[in-house]
Amino acid sequence: MSTRCIYEPFENRSEAGALLAKALEHYKGTDTLVMAIPRGGVVVGYEVATRLKLDLDVIVPRKIPAPGQEELAIGAVASWGNHDIIFDEHAVRFLGISEEYIRQQAEAQLAEVNRRLLAYRGTNQPPDVKNRNVILVDDGIATGYTTRAAIIALKRLQADRVVLAVPVGPPESVEALRPYVDELVCLRTPSPFLAVGYWYRDFRQTTDAEVIELLEKARSTPK
Repeated sequence: MSTRCIYEPFENRSEAGALLAKALEHYKGTDTLVMAIPRGGVVVGYEVATRLKLDLDVIVPRKIPAPGQEELAIGAVASWGNHDIIFDEHAVRFLGISEEYIRQQAEAQLAEVNRRLLAYRGTNQPPDVKNRNVILVDDGIATGYTTRAAIIALKRLQADRVVLAVPVGPPESVEALRPYVDELVCLRTPSPFLAVGYWYRDFRQTTDAEVIELLEKARSTPK
């Protein structure tokens, strides 16, 4: 008879980041760069970066939603790396979504990407990750589309190794992402999964102002 693992929710993103940092101790004090996915992922990434004495930056992937269904991702596009668009071919065919719709949505999402990059970093130019280890951090994985778009972008920027580190995600999405990265750390893989927010007692929305504050604090923290 099979047994099911019972997981308790994280208290908040800061606790999740602290626990994730423990699992990544082998990177402490190295030249590794933590790249967090805004907004909530920056709270997690800040804990990882400061506890491991690593630099912190952000990468901004954006999901492409299905027509009339903002929460249903059919694909994603990321900050850099030639802006590769990834999408679910089966969903696109099933829903009868046109190439024109995908192109328009990709352009709209890239506009938001650039807005956020300028707001958070003051520039939309990518960081120099060539030949560096990069830890990609988010507060959780659902479908994995935005995460995969970010991984592809980091590979295009010639990161030496890409480590995906998240507190929680559904087993099938986590395993689907494993071939795209050099190392994968996921603390909890509950099934049924339901949603990322279900696994946090406090999952309040992170604001742009909080993201900017954490990035500034990380930059001023001695390594």
